[in-house]
Amino acid sequence: MDKTAAVSLHDITKRFGSTVANDHVSMEIRKGEILSLLGENGSGKTTLMNMLSGIYFPDEGEIRIGGEPVTIRSPHDAFACGIGMIHQHFKLVDVFTAVENVVLGLDGPLKLDLKKAAAQIEEICARYGFKVDPWQKVYDMSVSQKQTLEIIKVLYRGARILILDEPTAVLTPQETDRLFAIIRAMRDDGKSIVIITHKLNEVLAVSDRVAILRRGAYLGCIETKDATEQILTEMMVGQKVELNIRRTEPRDLKKRLSVRGLTVVGPEGLDALEDVSFDAYGGEILGIAGISGSGQKQLLESIAGLQKVEPGSSIVYTAPEDEQERQLIGRTPLEIRELGVLLSFVPEDRLGMGLVGSMGMTGNMLLKTYGVGHQLFVKEEGAKKLAEEIMEQLAVVTPGINTPVRRLSGGNVQKVLVGREIAAKPAVLMTAYAVRGLDINTSYTIYNLLCEQKEKGTAVIYVGEDLDVLLALCDRILVLCGGRCNGILDARTATKEEIGLRMTKLQETDHE
Repeated sequence: MDKTAAVSLHDITKRFGSTVANDHVSMEIRKGEILSLLGENGSGKTTLMNMLSGIYFPDEGEIRIGGEPVTIRSPHDAFACGIGMIHQHFKLVDVFTAVENVVLGLDGPLKLDLKKAAAQIEEICARYGFKVDPWQKVYDMSVSQKQTLEIIKVLYRGARILILDEPTAVLTPQETDRLFAIIRAMRDDGKSIVIITHKLNEVLAVSDRVAILRRGAYLGCIETKDATEQILTEMMVGQKVELNIRRTEPRDLKKRLSVRGLTVVGPEGLDALEDVSFDAYGGEILGIAGISGSGQKQLLESIAGLQKVEPGSSIVYTAPEDEQERQLIGRTPLEIRELGVLLSFVPEDRLGMGLVGSMGMTGNMLLKTYGVGHQLFVKEEGAKKLAEEIMEQLAVVTPGINTPVRRLSGGNVQKVLVGREIAAKPAVLMTAYAVRGLDINTSYTIYNLLCEQKEKGTAVIYVGEDLDVLLALCDRILVLCGGRCNGILDARTATKEEIGLRMTKLQETDHE
Protein backbone atom coordinates (compact mmCIF):
# COMPACT_ATOMS: atom_id res chain seq x y z
CA MET A 1 0.00 0.00 0.00
CA ASP A 2 1.31 3.45 -1.01
CA LYS A 3 1.57 5.59 2.14
CA THR A 4 1.47 8.85 0.16
CA ALA A 5 -1.55 10.96 1.13
CA ALA A 6 -4.14 11.36 -1.64
CA VAL A 7 -6.24 13.65 0.60
CA SER A 8 -5.23 15.51 3.75
CA LEU A 9 -7.70 17.19 6.08
CA HIS A 10 -6.31 19.81 8.44
CA ASP A 11 -8.35 21.17 11.39
CA ILE A 12 -11.67 20.75 9.55
CA THR A 13 -14.54 22.18 11.60
CA LYS A 14 -18.23 22.31 10.67
CA ARG A 15 -21.02 23.78 12.80
CA PHE A 16 -24.77 23.74 12.41
CA GLY A 17 -25.97 26.47 14.76
CA SER A 18 -24.70 25.60 18.22
CA THR A 19 -23.99 21.98 17.23
CA VAL A 20 -20.40 21.14 16.29
CA ALA A 21 -20.60 18.31 13.73
CA ASN A 22 -16.85 18.13 13.12
CA ASP A 23 -14.35 19.52 15.61
CA HIS A 24 -10.87 20.27 14.21
CA VAL A 25 -10.56 16.98 12.36
CA SER A 26 -7.12 16.23 10.90
CA MET A 27 -6.64 12.96 9.02
CA GLU A 28 -5.46 11.59 5.70
CA ILE A 29 -6.62 9.19 3.02
CA ARG A 30 -3.75 7.38 1.34
CA LYS A 31 -3.30 6.45 -2.29
CA GLY A 32 -4.23 2.87 -3.10
CA GLU A 33 -5.98 2.07 0.18
CA ILE A 34 -9.45 1.15 1.44
CA LEU A 35 -10.23 3.28 4.50
CA SER A 36 -13.28 2.53 6.63
CA LEU A 37 -14.79 5.48 8.50
CA LEU A 38 -16.48 4.45 11.76
CA GLY A 39 -18.36 6.28 14.49
CA GLU A 40 -21.61 6.37 16.44
CA ASN A 41 -24.69 8.15 15.12
CA GLY A 42 -24.04 11.87 15.08
CA SER A 43 -20.25 11.45 15.19
CA GLY A 44 -19.85 13.47 12.00
CA LYS A 45 -18.83 10.78 9.47
CA THR A 46 -21.19 11.73 6.66
CA THR A 47 -20.78 15.46 7.34
CA LEU A 48 -17.01 15.10 6.97
CA MET A 49 -17.32 13.21 3.69
CA ASN A 50 -19.98 15.64 2.44
CA MET A 51 -17.38 18.40 2.75
CA LEU A 52 -14.97 16.37 0.63
CA SER A 53 -17.67 15.77 -1.99
CA GLY A 54 -18.76 19.43 -2.13
CA ILE A 55 -22.17 19.18 -0.46
CA TYR A 56 -21.05 21.20 2.60
CA PHE A 57 -18.27 23.77 2.96
CA PRO A 58 -16.09 23.73 6.09
CA ASP A 59 -16.27 26.65 8.54
CA GLU A 60 -12.60 26.23 9.37
CA GLY A 61 -9.65 24.20 8.17
CA GLU A 62 -8.02 23.17 4.93
CA ILE A 63 -8.33 20.33 2.42
CA ARG A 64 -5.29 19.26 0.41
CA ILE A 65 -5.29 16.98 -2.63
CA GLY A 66 -1.89 15.54 -3.44
CA GLY A 67 -0.36 18.02 -1.01
CA GLU A 68 -1.91 21.09 -2.69
CA PRO A 69 -4.62 23.20 -0.94
CA VAL A 70 -7.98 23.12 -2.76
CA THR A 71 -11.36 24.81 -2.37
CA ILE A 72 -14.36 22.50 -2.79
CA ARG A 73 -17.64 24.42 -2.88
CA SER A 74 -19.74 22.04 -5.01
CA PRO A 75 -19.82 18.47 -6.33
CA HIS A 76 -18.48 19.93 -9.61
CA ASP A 77 -15.40 21.19 -7.73
CA ALA A 78 -15.05 17.77 -6.07
CA PHE A 79 -15.04 15.99 -9.45
CA ALA A 80 -12.43 18.47 -10.69
CA CYS A 81 -10.29 17.32 -7.74
CA GLY A 82 -10.90 13.64 -8.60
CA ILE A 83 -13.39 12.99 -5.76
CA GLY A 84 -16.68 11.15 -6.28
CA MET A 85 -19.25 10.05 -3.68
CA ILE A 86 -21.67 7.14 -4.11
CA HIS A 87 -24.62 7.86 -1.84
CA GLN A 88 -26.77 5.24 -0.14
CA HIS A 89 -29.82 6.46 -2.08
CA PHE A 90 -29.00 6.28 -5.77
CA LYS A 91 -29.14 9.39 -8.00
CA LEU A 92 -30.34 7.73 -11.20
CA VAL A 93 -33.10 8.44 -13.73
CA ASP A 94 -35.08 5.20 -14.03
CA VAL A 95 -36.32 5.72 -17.62
CA PHE A 96 -32.79 6.43 -18.94
CA THR A 97 -30.26 3.83 -20.02
CA ALA A 98 -27.01 3.26 -18.16
CA VAL A 99 -25.01 5.30 -20.67
CA GLU A 100 -27.51 8.18 -20.56
CA ASN A 101 -27.24 8.28 -16.76
CA VAL A 102 -23.44 8.29 -16.93
CA VAL A 103 -23.20 11.28 -19.31
CA LEU A 104 -26.10 13.19 -17.74
CA GLY A 105 -24.95 16.64 -16.58
CA LEU A 106 -21.52 16.50 -18.19
CA ASP A 107 -20.16 19.50 -20.06
CA GLY A 108 -19.65 18.94 -23.77
CA PRO A 109 -21.20 19.38 -27.21
CA LEU A 110 -24.95 19.81 -27.51
CA LYS A 111 -25.24 16.38 -29.18
CA LEU A 112 -23.49 13.66 -27.17
CA ASP A 113 -21.84 10.67 -28.82
CA LEU A 114 -23.52 7.90 -26.82
CA LYS A 115 -21.76 5.13 -28.77
CA LYS A 116 -18.36 6.56 -27.83
CA ALA A 117 -19.50 6.91 -24.18
CA ALA A 118 -20.79 3.32 -24.21
CA ALA A 119 -17.40 2.10 -25.48
CA GLN A 120 -15.67 3.96 -22.64
CA ILE A 121 -18.08 2.40 -20.11
CA GLU A 122 -17.27 -1.05 -21.49
CA GLU A 123 -13.55 -0.30 -21.05
CA ILE A 124 -14.16 0.64 -17.39
CA CYS A 125 -16.21 -2.55 -16.90
CA ALA A 126 -13.46 -4.71 -18.40
CA ARG A 127 -10.80 -3.01 -16.25
CA TYR A 128 -12.53 -3.56 -12.89
CA GLY A 129 -14.80 -6.54 -13.50
CA PHE A 130 -18.14 -4.69 -13.65
CA LYS A 131 -21.13 -6.31 -15.32
CA VAL A 132 -23.30 -3.53 -16.78
CA ASP A 133 -24.97 -3.26 -20.18
CA PRO A 134 -24.62 0.41 -21.27
CA TRP A 135 -27.95 0.23 -23.11
CA GLN A 136 -30.00 -1.34 -20.31
CA LYS A 137 -32.73 0.81 -18.74
CA VAL A 138 -32.24 1.57 -15.06
CA TYR A 139 -35.76 0.37 -14.17
CA ASP A 140 -34.74 -3.10 -15.40
CA MET A 141 -31.66 -3.23 -13.16
CA SER A 142 -31.20 -4.98 -9.82
CA VAL A 143 -30.10 -2.97 -6.78
CA SER A 144 -26.56 -4.30 -7.22
CA GLN A 145 -26.47 -3.19 -10.87
CA LYS A 146 -27.69 0.30 -9.93
CA GLN A 147 -24.93 0.64 -7.36
CA THR A 148 -22.37 -0.55 -9.90
CA LEU A 149 -23.67 2.08 -12.32
CA GLU A 150 -23.19 4.78 -9.67
CA ILE A 151 -19.55 3.69 -9.28
CA ILE A 152 -19.08 3.73 -13.05
CA LYS A 153 -20.51 7.27 -13.16
CA VAL A 154 -17.82 8.66 -10.84
CA LEU A 155 -15.03 6.66 -12.52
CA TYR A 156 -16.15 7.96 -15.94
CA ARG A 157 -15.74 11.48 -14.55
CA GLY A 158 -12.15 10.70 -13.60
CA ALA A 159 -12.55 10.07 -9.86
CA ARG A 160 -9.39 8.82 -8.13
CA ILE A 161 -10.90 9.07 -4.63
CA LEU A 162 -14.24 7.29 -4.13
CA ILE A 163 -16.49 7.60 -1.08
CA LEU A 164 -19.15 4.90 -0.57
CA ASP A 165 -21.91 5.54 1.99
CA GLU A 166 -23.31 2.28 3.46
CA PRO A 167 -22.57 0.42 0.20
CA THR A 168 -23.83 -3.02 1.29
CA ALA A 169 -27.05 -1.91 3.00
CA VAL A 170 -29.38 -3.65 0.52
CA LEU A 171 -27.10 -6.28 -1.04
CA THR A 172 -27.21 -10.06 -0.72
CA PRO A 173 -24.05 -11.83 0.58
CA GLN A 174 -23.16 -12.84 -2.99
CA GLU A 175 -23.57 -9.25 -4.24
CA THR A 176 -21.51 -7.97 -1.30
CA ASP A 177 -18.69 -10.36 -2.19
CA ARG A 178 -18.74 -9.11 -5.80
CA LEU A 179 -18.70 -5.48 -4.63
CA PHE A 180 -15.72 -6.14 -2.37
CA ALA A 181 -13.86 -7.77 -5.27
CA ILE A 182 -14.50 -4.62 -7.34
CA ILE A 183 -13.37 -2.34 -4.50
CA ARG A 184 -10.14 -4.32 -4.12
CA ALA A 185 -9.55 -4.11 -7.89
CA MET A 186 -9.95 -0.33 -7.78
CA ARG A 187 -7.56 -0.12 -4.81
CA ASP A 188 -4.99 -2.24 -6.66
CA ASP A 189 -5.31 0.21 -9.57
CA GLY A 190 -4.25 3.05 -7.27
CA LYS A 191 -7.67 4.41 -6.34
CA SER A 192 -8.39 5.58 -2.78
CA ILE A 193 -11.65 4.18 -1.36
CA VAL A 194 -13.48 5.45 1.73
CA ILE A 195 -16.33 3.30 3.09
CA ILE A 196 -18.85 4.66 5.62
CA THR A 197 -20.47 1.66 7.27
CA HIS A 198 -21.78 0.26 10.55
CA LYS A 199 -21.06 -3.38 9.68
CA LEU A 200 -17.90 -4.21 11.59
CA ASN A 201 -17.50 -7.66 10.04
CA GLU A 202 -17.32 -6.02 6.62
CA VAL A 203 -14.88 -3.38 7.87
CA LEU A 204 -12.55 -6.15 9.00
CA ALA A 205 -13.03 -8.07 5.74
CA VAL A 206 -12.31 -5.36 3.18
CA SER A 207 -10.48 -2.34 4.62
CA ASP A 208 -6.77 -1.63 5.09
CA ARG A 209 -7.18 0.98 7.85
CA VAL A 210 -10.05 2.16 10.05
CA ALA A 211 -10.52 5.81 11.06
CA ILE A 212 -12.63 6.47 14.18
CA LEU A 213 -14.74 9.55 14.93
CA ARG A 214 -16.40 10.20 18.29
CA ARG A 215 -18.70 13.18 18.90
CA GLY A 216 -17.29 14.99 15.89
CA ALA A 217 -13.64 14.57 16.90
CA TYR A 218 -11.05 12.37 15.18
CA LEU A 219 -9.73 9.72 17.58
CA GLY A 220 -7.17 8.19 15.29
CA CYS A 221 -6.60 5.38 12.81
CA ILE A 222 -5.91 1.70 13.37
CA GLU A 223 -4.54 -0.88 10.95
CA THR A 224 -7.31 -3.35 10.19
CA LYS A 225 -5.00 -6.31 10.76
CA ASP A 226 -4.64 -5.15 14.39
CA ALA A 227 -8.38 -4.57 14.96
CA THR A 228 -11.28 -6.65 16.29
CA GLU A 229 -14.98 -5.84 16.55
CA GLN A 230 -14.58 -5.34 20.30
CA ILE A 231 -11.63 -2.95 19.93
CA LEU A 232 -13.39 -0.86 17.27
CA THR A 233 -16.64 -0.66 19.23
CA GLU A 234 -14.91 0.42 22.43
CA MET A 235 -12.98 3.11 20.50
CA MET A 236 -16.23 4.42 19.00
CA VAL A 237 -18.20 4.38 22.23
CA GLY A 238 -15.45 5.15 24.73
CA GLN A 239 -16.33 2.29 27.06
CA LYS A 240 -16.58 -1.49 27.18
CA VAL A 241 -19.58 -2.81 25.24
CA GLU A 242 -21.19 -6.27 25.14
CA LEU A 243 -21.47 -7.41 21.53
CA ASN A 244 -23.73 -10.41 21.76
CA ILE A 245 -27.41 -11.00 21.09
CA ARG A 246 -29.05 -12.82 23.97
CA ARG A 247 -31.25 -15.14 21.92
CA THR A 248 -33.15 -17.60 24.06
CA GLU A 249 -35.03 -20.72 22.97
CA PRO A 250 -38.71 -20.02 22.15
CA ARG A 251 -41.10 -21.34 24.79
CA ASP A 252 -44.84 -21.36 25.39
CA LEU A 253 -45.52 -20.31 21.79
CA LYS A 254 -48.94 -18.84 21.06
CA LYS A 255 -50.18 -18.10 17.56
CA ARG A 256 -50.80 -14.36 17.20
CA LEU A 257 -51.04 -13.90 13.42
CA SER A 258 -52.13 -16.29 10.70
CA VAL A 259 -51.55 -14.94 7.19
CA ARG A 260 -52.99 -16.92 4.27
CA GLY A 261 -52.88 -16.24 0.53
CA LEU A 262 -51.80 -12.63 0.96
CA THR A 263 -51.67 -10.92 -2.43
CA VAL A 264 -51.03 -7.22 -3.03
CA VAL A 265 -50.98 -5.54 -6.43
CA GLY A 266 -48.43 -2.75 -6.79
CA PRO A 267 -48.96 0.62 -8.51
CA GLU A 268 -47.65 -0.75 -11.85
CA GLY A 269 -50.32 -3.46 -11.87
CA LEU A 270 -47.84 -6.21 -10.97
CA ASP A 271 -48.05 -8.36 -7.86
CA ALA A 272 -45.96 -6.84 -5.06
CA LEU A 273 -46.94 -9.90 -2.97
CA GLU A 274 -48.28 -13.16 -4.37
CA ASP A 275 -50.00 -15.82 -2.27
CA VAL A 276 -47.84 -15.39 0.85
CA SER A 277 -48.77 -17.56 3.85
CA PHE A 278 -47.15 -17.88 7.29
CA ASP A 279 -47.86 -17.82 11.03
CA ALA A 280 -46.26 -15.57 13.65
CA TYR A 281 -46.11 -16.75 17.26
CA GLY A 282 -45.89 -14.92 20.54
CA GLY A 283 -42.57 -15.88 22.11
CA GLU A 284 -40.51 -15.91 18.91
CA ILE A 285 -38.85 -13.53 16.47
CA LEU A 286 -39.76 -14.17 12.85
CA GLY A 287 -37.23 -12.62 10.47
CA ILE A 288 -38.10 -11.47 6.95
CA ALA A 289 -35.24 -11.62 4.43
CA GLY A 290 -35.23 -10.43 0.84
CA ILE A 291 -33.49 -8.08 -1.53
CA SER A 292 -34.87 -4.53 -1.63
CA GLY A 293 -38.35 -4.34 -3.18
CA SER A 294 -39.29 -7.99 -2.66
CA GLY A 295 -42.55 -7.12 -0.89
CA GLN A 296 -41.32 -6.53 2.68
CA LYS A 297 -42.97 -3.10 2.85
CA GLN A 298 -46.30 -4.34 1.48
CA LEU A 299 -46.30 -7.32 3.84
CA LEU A 300 -46.02 -5.26 7.03
CA GLU A 301 -48.32 -2.50 5.78
CA SER A 302 -51.01 -5.06 4.86
CA ILE A 303 -51.01 -6.39 8.41
CA ALA A 304 -51.17 -2.81 9.75
CA GLY A 305 -54.19 -1.97 7.55
CA LEU A 306 -52.27 0.39 5.28
CA GLN A 307 -52.39 -1.63 2.04
CA LYS A 308 -55.29 -2.74 -0.11
CA VAL A 309 -55.11 -6.51 -0.56
CA GLU A 310 -56.65 -8.78 -3.16
CA PRO A 311 -59.72 -10.99 -2.57
CA GLY A 312 -58.88 -14.32 -0.98
CA SER A 313 -56.27 -12.82 1.33
CA SER A 314 -56.63 -13.45 5.06
CA ILE A 315 -54.89 -11.99 8.12
CA VAL A 316 -56.23 -13.34 11.41
CA TYR A 317 -55.09 -11.93 14.76
CA THR A 318 -55.54 -14.01 17.92
CA ALA A 319 -55.87 -11.88 21.07
CA PRO A 320 -53.68 -12.86 24.05
CA GLU A 321 -56.33 -12.01 26.66
CA ASP A 322 -59.16 -14.26 25.38
CA GLU A 323 -57.68 -16.17 22.38
CA GLN A 324 -60.46 -14.75 20.21
CA GLU A 325 -59.71 -14.52 16.49
CA ARG A 326 -60.16 -11.23 14.63
CA GLN A 327 -59.96 -10.81 10.84
CA LEU A 328 -57.90 -7.73 9.96
CA ILE A 329 -58.53 -7.66 6.21
CA GLY A 330 -60.63 -4.68 5.14
CA ARG A 331 -60.03 -2.68 8.32
CA THR A 332 -58.25 0.65 8.65
CA PRO A 333 -55.48 1.15 11.22
CA LEU A 334 -57.98 2.98 13.47
CA GLU A 335 -60.52 0.15 13.18
CA ILE A 336 -57.80 -2.38 13.96
CA ARG A 337 -56.90 -0.45 17.11
CA GLU A 338 -60.55 -0.12 18.13
CA LEU A 339 -60.84 -3.93 17.82
CA GLY A 340 -58.41 -4.13 20.70
CA VAL A 341 -55.55 -5.41 18.52
CA LEU A 342 -52.27 -4.76 20.34
CA LEU A 343 -50.14 -4.00 17.29
CA SER A 344 -47.02 -1.84 17.05
CA PHE A 345 -45.33 -0.99 13.77
CA VAL A 346 -41.92 0.58 13.10
CA PRO A 347 -42.22 1.49 9.38
CA GLU A 348 -39.39 1.92 6.90
CA ASP A 349 -40.34 5.58 6.33
CA ARG A 350 -39.48 7.11 9.72
CA LEU A 351 -40.67 10.68 9.23
CA GLY A 352 -43.15 10.14 6.41
CA MET A 353 -45.18 7.48 8.25
CA GLY A 354 -43.77 6.86 11.73
CA LEU A 355 -43.32 10.30 13.29
CA VAL A 356 -44.39 13.91 12.79
CA GLY A 357 -41.20 15.79 11.99
CA SER A 358 -42.41 19.17 13.26
CA MET A 359 -43.25 17.77 16.70
CA GLY A 360 -40.86 16.94 19.53
CA MET A 361 -40.49 13.64 21.33
CA THR A 362 -43.31 14.46 23.75
CA GLY A 363 -45.78 15.18 20.97
CA ASN A 364 -44.82 12.06 19.09
CA MET A 365 -45.33 9.96 22.23
CA LEU A 366 -48.86 11.40 22.48
CA LEU A 367 -49.72 10.21 18.96
CA LYS A 368 -49.90 6.62 20.19
CA THR A 369 -52.62 7.39 22.76
CA TYR A 370 -54.33 10.39 21.17
CA GLY A 371 -58.07 9.79 21.09
CA VAL A 372 -57.99 7.22 23.88
CA GLY A 373 -60.36 8.21 26.67
CA HIS A 374 -62.69 11.17 26.76
CA GLN A 375 -60.69 13.98 28.36
CA LEU A 376 -61.32 17.45 26.99
CA PHE A 377 -57.63 18.35 27.26
CA VAL A 378 -54.64 16.22 26.33
CA LYS A 379 -52.45 15.38 29.33
CA GLU A 380 -48.75 15.55 28.58
CA GLU A 381 -47.35 14.21 31.86
CA GLY A 382 -47.21 10.55 30.80
CA ALA A 383 -45.91 11.35 27.33
CA LYS A 384 -43.21 13.62 28.75
CA LYS A 385 -42.10 10.92 31.19
CA LEU A 386 -41.99 8.32 28.41
CA ALA A 387 -39.99 10.67 26.17
CA GLU A 388 -37.44 11.21 28.96
CA GLU A 389 -37.17 7.45 29.59
CA ILE A 390 -36.57 6.70 25.88
CA MET A 391 -34.05 9.54 25.63
CA GLU A 392 -32.09 8.07 28.55
CA GLN A 393 -32.43 4.37 27.70
CA LEU A 394 -31.55 4.71 24.00
CA ALA A 395 -29.16 7.69 24.40
CA VAL A 396 -31.14 9.93 22.03
CA VAL A 397 -29.01 12.96 21.15
CA THR A 398 -31.35 15.97 21.12
CA PRO A 399 -31.24 19.51 22.55
CA GLY A 400 -34.50 18.71 24.37
CA ILE A 401 -37.56 16.47 24.30
CA ASN A 402 -39.57 19.23 22.60
CA THR A 403 -37.05 19.83 19.79
CA PRO A 404 -38.72 18.90 16.44
CA VAL A 405 -37.58 15.39 15.58
CA ARG A 406 -36.84 16.39 11.99
CA ARG A 407 -33.81 18.26 13.35
CA LEU A 408 -32.33 15.05 14.75
CA SER A 409 -29.99 12.74 12.86
CA GLY A 410 -31.54 9.74 11.12
CA GLY A 411 -30.24 7.37 13.77
CA ASN A 412 -31.75 9.40 16.62
CA VAL A 413 -35.08 9.65 14.81
CA GLN A 414 -35.07 5.85 14.59
CA LYS A 415 -34.38 5.53 18.31
CA VAL A 416 -37.42 7.70 19.11
CA LEU A 417 -39.68 5.62 16.86
CA VAL A 418 -38.49 2.20 18.06
CA GLY A 419 -38.66 3.29 21.70
CA ARG A 420 -42.24 4.54 21.35
CA GLU A 421 -43.51 1.39 19.64
CA ILE A 422 -41.88 -0.98 22.14
CA ALA A 423 -43.23 1.09 25.06
CA ALA A 424 -46.79 0.37 23.87
CA LYS A 425 -46.43 -3.24 25.12
CA PRO A 426 -47.77 -4.84 21.93
CA ALA A 427 -48.84 -8.43 21.34
CA VAL A 428 -47.43 -8.13 17.80
CA LEU A 429 -44.41 -5.91 17.10
CA MET A 430 -43.41 -5.36 13.47
CA THR A 431 -40.16 -3.61 12.62
CA ALA A 432 -38.87 -2.64 9.17
CA TYR A 433 -35.11 -2.09 9.25
CA ALA A 434 -35.18 -1.17 12.94
CA VAL A 435 -31.42 -0.56 13.14
CA ARG A 436 -30.82 1.03 9.73
CA GLY A 437 -28.49 3.98 10.27
CA LEU A 438 -27.83 3.12 13.92
CA ASP A 439 -24.34 2.71 15.32
CA ILE A 440 -23.21 -0.70 16.55
CA ASN A 441 -23.77 0.06 20.24
CA THR A 442 -27.37 1.25 19.79
CA SER A 443 -28.07 -1.58 17.33
CA TYR A 444 -27.25 -4.18 19.98
CA THR A 445 -29.43 -2.29 22.46
CA ILE A 446 -32.34 -2.60 20.00
CA TYR A 447 -31.62 -6.30 19.33
CA ASN A 448 -31.76 -7.07 23.03
CA LEU A 449 -34.91 -4.99 23.49
CA LEU A 450 -36.56 -7.12 20.78
CA CYS A 451 -35.37 -10.27 22.57
CA GLU A 452 -36.92 -8.95 25.79
CA GLN A 453 -40.22 -8.44 23.94
CA LYS A 454 -40.06 -12.00 22.67
CA GLU A 455 -39.48 -13.31 26.21
CA LYS A 456 -42.55 -11.38 27.36
CA GLY A 457 -44.66 -13.31 24.85
CA THR A 458 -44.74 -10.75 22.03
CA ALA A 459 -44.76 -11.95 18.43
CA VAL A 460 -41.89 -10.00 16.84
CA ILE A 461 -41.61 -9.68 13.06
CA TYR A 462 -38.20 -8.31 12.09
CA VAL A 463 -37.45 -7.17 8.54
CA GLY A 464 -33.68 -6.81 8.23
CA GLU A 465 -30.94 -6.48 5.64
CA ASP A 466 -27.97 -7.87 7.60
CA LEU A 467 -28.11 -11.67 7.26
CA ASP A 468 -25.61 -12.18 10.08
CA VAL A 469 -28.01 -10.38 12.42
CA LEU A 470 -31.06 -12.24 11.09
CA LEU A 471 -29.34 -15.55 11.79
CA ALA A 472 -28.22 -14.49 15.29
CA LEU A 473 -31.42 -12.73 16.38
CA CYS A 474 -34.35 -14.61 14.84
CA ASP A 475 -35.86 -18.02 15.51
CA ARG A 476 -37.27 -18.53 12.02
CA ILE A 477 -36.62 -16.63 8.77
CA LEU A 478 -39.17 -16.19 5.97
CA VAL A 479 -37.41 -15.50 2.67
CA LEU A 480 -39.15 -13.33 0.07
CA CYS A 481 -38.15 -13.53 -3.58
CA GLY A 482 -39.98 -11.32 -6.05
CA GLY A 483 -42.98 -11.00 -3.74
CA ARG A 484 -43.34 -14.73 -3.11
CA CYS A 485 -42.50 -16.81 -0.06
CA ASN A 486 -39.38 -18.80 -0.93
CA GLY A 487 -39.15 -20.87 2.24
CA ILE A 488 -39.32 -20.48 6.02
CA LEU A 489 -36.03 -21.59 7.57
CA ASP A 490 -34.80 -22.42 11.05
CA ALA A 491 -32.40 -19.56 11.86
CA ARG A 492 -30.26 -21.84 14.04
CA THR A 493 -29.40 -24.19 11.16
CA ALA A 494 -29.72 -22.02 8.04
CA THR A 495 -26.67 -20.41 6.37
CA LYS A 496 -26.12 -16.98 4.83
CA GLU A 497 -25.41 -18.60 1.48
CA GLU A 498 -28.67 -20.55 1.51
CA ILE A 499 -30.70 -17.46 2.41
CA GLY A 500 -28.85 -15.32 -0.16
CA LEU A 501 -29.61 -17.89 -2.87
CA ARG A 502 -33.29 -18.04 -1.91
CA MET A 503 -33.46 -14.22 -1.99
CA THR A 504 -32.55 -14.25 -5.68
CA LYS A 505 -33.85 -17.58 -7.06
CA LEU A 506 -37.19 -19.28 -6.44
CA GLN A 507 -36.83 -22.86 -5.18
CA GLU A 508 -38.97 -25.70 -6.44
CA THR A 509 -39.78 -26.85 -2.91
CA ASP A 510 -40.23 -24.82 0.23
CA HIS A 511 -39.49 -26.13 3.68
CA GLU A 512 -40.08 -24.88 7.19
